[in-house]
Amino acid sequence: MLRRLTLTAVASLAALSAAVPAATAATGPLPLPLPLALPLPLPLLHGDDARTRLTVTVSDSGDPAADGVFELECGPAGGSHPAAQQACNRLDELADEGAAPFAPVPRDAMCTQQFGGPATARVTGTWRGRSIDTVLTRGNGCEISRWNNLRPVLPSVR
Repeated sequence: MLRRLTLTAVASLAALSAAVPAATAATGPLPLPLPLALPLPLPLLHGDDARTRLTVTVSDSGDPAADGVFELECGPAGGSHPAAQQACNRLDELADEGAAPFAPVPRDAMCTQQFGGPATARVTGTWRGRSIDTVLTRGNGCEISRWNNLRPVLPSVR
């Protein structure tokens, strides 16, 4: 959506700047205003991934190596996340699909009543310029699906 708004603004600015010379030709020469340098949003300068920086805190996963606090940066992939490149690739796939992987399960969702274990994860930070602060669990079928959809950002659990 940010890209669409930015492109609309740029197109409008281009159309207006094309209209100014035509208007001044009809009324005589007028001094043209100095062009203003407009800063481009980060997604246009560096790609959407340049603004992805997440902190993933995992507990009770059943794997001591998977529990802990991990930093994930994308564009380029980095941080302390054990599978940073794969996690960034997965987030790119989800973005290309138009998914909202950090959105909570809707309250009216029909979820299977199964328990996927005590694992929890809190994800905070910025994903493609959007502020993220969400908690994921494995308390029912919808939550398990949400967790699995974010692998390898989140670890596989036992």
